[in-house]
Amino acid sequence: MSAAGHSDEVLDGLRRQARKLVAELAGPVRRVRLRSGETVLEVEWHGPAEAAAAPRTDPEPVAAPVVEPTTVPDRLAVRAPVVGTFYRSPEPGAAPFVTVGDLVRPGQVVGIVEAMKLMNEVTADQPGRVVEILVEDGKPVEYDQPLLALEPLAERSD
Repeated sequence: MSAAGHSDEVLDGLRRQARKLVAELAGPVRRVRLRSGETVLEVEWHGPAEAAAAPRTDPEPVAAPVVEPTTVPDRLAVRAPVVGTFYRSPEPGAAPFVTVGDLVRPGQVVGIVEAMKLMNEVTADQPGRVVEILVEDGKPVEYDQPLLALEPLAERSD
């Protein structure tokens, strides 16, 4: 099987899982993100919450939200990708993904949000230095809630 055929097969499997997950959830769903290896399926619904509660058979994918500045000037926020419980480490007792003072790069995992027994990686969208952890480990978070504050890295002038 070709690489493209394998990718299509993985994507089809992720679509089936997304449909099943949305159908099983009790409340409204606004965003679903599933990953299998390098393949990621992300779906976001726009419109009233009532419309999001009814599962759709052919959801429209959209781009992931962009990291926006927090209310503090010169800071960026890493935000929650879904509603759930925020964890700073991969498992209880393990070292946290990041701590205050750490440098992060785009795509680096900085935490996990558990939603319906699914562990959703929280990744940095931009490079920066962690200046504040905004949510305690094990606390509930809302979609798009700031989790970490980053200080942007200064541009190098060589």
